[in-house]
Parts: sequence; C-alpha cells; structure tokens
Amino acid sequence: MWTVYRAPRTSSCSSASLAINAPLAIDWLVEFLRDELIRRRGFTRAVVGISGGVDSSLTAYLCAKALGPENVFGIRMPYRTSSPDSLRHAQMVVDDLGIHCDTVDISDAVDGYLANEPDADGRRRGNVMARTRMIVLFDQSEKRNALPIGTGNKTERLFGYFTWHADDSPPLNPLGDLFKTQVWALSREIGVPDEIVDKPASADLVVGQTDEGDFGITYERADRILYYLLRGYGRERLLRIGFPADEVGLVTKRVAGTHWKRHLPTSAMLSSTSINDFYLRPVDY
Repeated sequence: MWTVYRAPRTSSCSSASLAINAPLAIDWLVEFLRDELIRRRGFTRAVVGISGGVDSSLTAYLCAKALGPENVFGIRMPYRTSSPDSLRHAQMVVDDLGIHCDTVDISDAVDGYLANEPDADGRRRGNVMARTRMIVLFDQSEKRNALPIGTGNKTERLFGYFTWHADDSPPLNPLGDLFKTQVWALSREIGVPDEIVDKPASADLVVGQTDEGDFGITYERADRILYYLLRGYGRERLLRIGFPADEVGLVTKRVAGTHWKRHLPTSAMLSSTSINDFYLRPVDY
C-alpha cells in the first residue's frame, strides 16, 4: 500500500522521520484543491500571493496542476524595501507555469498608515505589510471570482511564524500539514526552480531577514523535533533519543507560546449554541 509518510520503525533524530512520498503527496494535494474549490465551494479559479519564496511557488504549481494555468492568478505584492530577487523569482514561477500575473505595490498603502505611527518597530511594520497584502489578495479574489489560497507550511504554523489574520486568512491551504523540509522535497519533485528552492527562506519584511535567523535553529533540526513532539514525546524522551536540550527547549517554548494563534477567536459563551464551541453542523466535525 502506498503511503504519503514513510515513518521510521524506531525512534531516531535522523531526517528519516520526515521522508515523504513526494509524487503521491502532490497527487493528493492536487485532488484536495479540486475537491475543495470546485466540488465543495463552486469556484474554478484561484488567486495566490506569489512572493518568490518556495512556499508560494509550490502552491502556485499545485494550483496550476489542479485548475489549469489559465485559472490561476498570481499576485506579486512588493513593498519598496522588498528584495529585487523576490520579484524576479516570482516572475520565474509565472513564466514557467504560464499563469496570469499582476503586480500591486503596497508601499503607498503601508506608508499611508505608518506615516502616523513614526515609532512603529520592525515587527509592527511587518505585520502591517502582511495584513495589507491580505487586503489586496482578498479584493483581487472578489474581482476575479477566485478563491484565495494560503501558503503557510506546518513548521511556520507551529512556531507561530505568521501574522494573525493575515498569512493564515485564506480559506484553503494545501501546505498546512507539510513541514518546511517536506515543502522543499515536493518543490523539487514538481519542478520549482532550484534557485528558489535553494535560497535561504525569508519573510522579506526586513532587509537581510531570514526565517532561520529569527528562529535560532534550522528548519531541518526544528522539523525533526516537531515530528516527535506532535507524537507525544516529552522533553526527557526527546533528550534520550539524541536531541540537544537547548534545541528541545527552543522548539517546545515556541509551540506552547503560540497555541492561541492556531485557533479561531475565543467567544464568551452565554448559551448552548455558541458558534464553534457547541453549534457545529456534521460537516464541521
């Protein structure tokens, strides 16, 4: 029987725990997109924010396979300090796939707000950029009668490495259950250019910023710990199978400290029909 994950038979901190059947996973995600967009929601088009990074690139490739390139709209949304390579790499994806592409510069919109917030630090500025991009993406989806598609991977989501009500807003996300290292594997299999796959991952919100620099740990090492942490391994057990104590502490602290970001807003319950607490249709379970 074919399986997407090829889990190891014994506990180990090697990369074998993250091995994935890339061709099968791609087929599954393509079918997931077709089912969720066309059959369940009645959409035949998708919009994807194309950043030039590997996550949005893989998402665009999956959407093109699922819907046909003529039904995929890539939206480039640079800020004035964005890396020129980000635009160039996004264009590589657009040209390779033959999807539609528009460029919406968010500089004026972001600066218009931040002009009245001169003390905003890098984190606040980055959050404003991320939320502005979602305004653009959702408006473009309305313009084209197309569904916005998310691009966040499992590692980012577990680390809380996204802007709440921004990166996590699109209603569909084909990468949400893929660790970053698995995103790289699928990207190579589906044909994302090596120049994009091999470059350091970056949110490109601050000049010189990298994901791993922000984390203090590489994706490869973080993913190995996360794999076992999600399977119920506690700190002592993780240490026994060979993970360094400082890395275990870093990863577990990030996951625990960002739990709230992975849930819908919490409502005060005043009745037995509180939405998402008690009121659930069968398809919501």
